[in-house]
Amino acid sequence: MILGALIDLGVSPGKIRKALKTLDLKGYKLQTRQVQRGLIAGTKAQVKIEKVAHSLHKARKYSDIKRLLADSDLSSTIKKNSLEVFRRIAAVEAAIHKTTLEKIHFHEVGAVDSIVDVVGGVIAIESLKLDRIYSSPLNVGEGFVECTHGCLPVPAPATLKLLKGMPTFSSGVKKELTTPTGAAMIGFYADHFGSLPAMKVIDDGYGAGDHIIPAMPNMLRVILGEVDEESDEELVLIETNIDDMNPELYEAAMDSLFQAGALDVYLSQIIMKKNRPATKISVLSNEINRQALTEIILQETSSFGIRYYKVDRTVLDREMKTVKTSWGSIKVKVGKLNGKVIQVSPEYEDCKKTASKRKVPVKKIHDEATFQARKLFC
Repeated sequence: MILGALIDLGVSPGKIRKALKTLDLKGYKLQTRQVQRGLIAGTKAQVKIEKVAHSLHKARKYSDIKRLLADSDLSSTIKKNSLEVFRRIAAVEAAIHKTTLEKIHFHEVGAVDSIVDVVGGVIAIESLKLDRIYSSPLNVGEGFVECTHGCLPVPAPATLKLLKGMPTFSSGVKKELTTPTGAAMIGFYADHFGSLPAMKVIDDGYGAGDHIIPAMPNMLRVILGEVDEESDEELVLIETNIDDMNPELYEAAMDSLFQAGALDVYLSQIIMKKNRPATKISVLSNEINRQALTEIILQETSSFGIRYYKVDRTVLDREMKTVKTSWGSIKVKVGKLNGKVIQVSPEYEDCKKTASKRKVPVKKIHDEATFQARKLFC
C-alpha cells in the first residue's frame, strides 16, 4: 500500500523497476493498476511471482538480505535505509523467538514480494527528497491472521513490538490493517505522529490494499505538502558520559545512531569527578526511535546507562533548490521564517562530488553556490 500510494502520488514506477533490477532477484514482475475502493480510486501495486520461479523463493536470513542489498547498485542511502527496515523486523522476531538476529529466517518478509515492497517503497520515498514525514495514528485492525507461524492475533506479535511508542487504534475491522513491514517502515521514517500539520497541499495519492472492506475504502493516503512557517516539535535528547572508551570507536557508534534514525549526534568534552576528562554523547531523536538508539549506545559504547529528557525544537520551513555555478548545478537547502528566506546552505555531498569531478577545492564550490543562492533567494 505504501508503494502503491507513492506511485499514485506521481513517483515513476519505471524508475522503481529500473532500480530494483540491480537486486539479484529473479522470477517476479512489479505490476501497477488503477482500482476503485468505494468512491475512491487509487493504485494497486502488486508483485507477481512467475510460476516457474516459485522454487527460487525461499526464506532468507537477515544476512542474506544484507548481502543482497550490498551487492546491488542501489545508492548508499537506499541500501542503508532498506537494511534498517529489515533490521527492525529481524530484531523483534529475534526477541519473540528468543534467539539472535542473525539466526532469524524471514518467511513472509524474506520472500521476493516483500523484499520488492520494502526496497521499492524506500526507493520511492527517497526519490521525493522529503524534509520530514508525518503519520496519523495507525489503525491496526483486530481478530486473527493466518501466516507461516500459524494463526496469530491481530496485531501480530512482531507488528505489536514494532508499534512500540507509536499511537495506534482499532476501528473494529476484523482484518490485519497494519503488517510488520508497514509498521517497520512507518516507524523508521515518521518524524512525528498526530494530526495533519498546517501546510500547503501540493498533491496526494492512494494505495489500495488487498481486502475489500465494506466499512472503509482500505486505502493508504499520502499527502505531499509544504510547511509555510517554522514548526515546533517535541523531541528527546539522549545522553551518556564516557571516560573509558577508545576514541576510535565513536565514529562507528555515531554512524550506527544516524542509520537508526538519530536526528543529530554530537560529542562534548567534559570533566567528571576526580577531574577525569570524559566525553558526553548527545543524541537528538523523536520518541519513536528512543529505545532503538538507547540500545545502540549501550551495545556499541562502554556506557552502563543513559539519561534522556524531552526538548522542544523550532525548525525553519525548508525546501531544496538548485543553483547553477561555473562548476555545475548544486542543490541548496533554503530556510524560511514567516515566508522570508533567512538561510541558504549548499548540500555538502553535491559540492564534494562536483569538486572531485572538476578537480577543485570543495570550499570553492561551496562558496560560489552560497553566493548564487543568496543572490537568487535572499
